[in-house]
Amino acid sequence: MISLLAPDTSDKAITKKEACEMLNISYNTARLQRIIDDYNDKKDYIKLRKSQNRGRAASSQEISEAVTQFLSGSSVAEIARSLFRSPSFVRGVINRVGVPEKSDEGIDFLPDECRSDDFEEGEIVWSARHHCPAIVDKEVSIDYQAERMGFSDVNYESKYSSKCYAIYVLEEVRELEDQWARVSQGGYSAYTLAYDLGKLTHLEQYGVNLSRI
Repeated sequence: MISLLAPDTSDKAITKKEACEMLNISYNTARLQRIIDDYNDKKDYIKLRKSQNRGRAASSQEISEAVTQFLSGSSVAEIARSLFRSPSFVRGVINRVGVPEKSDEGIDFLPDECRSDDFEEGEIVWSARHHCPAIVDKEVSIDYQAERMGFSDVNYESKYSSKCYAIYVLEEVRELEDQWARVSQGGYSAYTLAYDLGKLTHLEQYGVNLSRI
């Protein structure tokens, strides 16, 4: 829209009144100019920040924020915009520190840093099967199954060479209805084998607060 107000686009130029209509605001040239100035200031600021960051190694704060945002569901492009960095820079950080790779289908890729056979109760992990973080509830051991109705006493380590865990899968609550307006996170219970869970504790050395995801 701003480019169409420029004098060098006379063949496609629009009037200020038409520009206000495109922005769905009442005709007010002063307000329109403030909007244009704010847009140009923001554009110049982003350009300046990107130029300042170009060639600089990732700071500990940038690594922490990139990992936290990524595990919380933000895309690489969104994270890059928030950090005034390029998408390739963010992708490099994600790959270097060992963050689970999300997949739209199937099972997420778990780096070696995330691999483990054992998990603790209350531990925040990554569920490769559910594509999101989860909290470990209990190991589904023989004793665990014997104490609960409906279980068939499966020895998961003998059958699948892997322990099985009861987890609570964390998911973002979309504010589609008024009653959920104050709720930011929900979830559901599930069962999964250990090899489909990823440890995240190694990310704490980069300043990542796992409770934020």
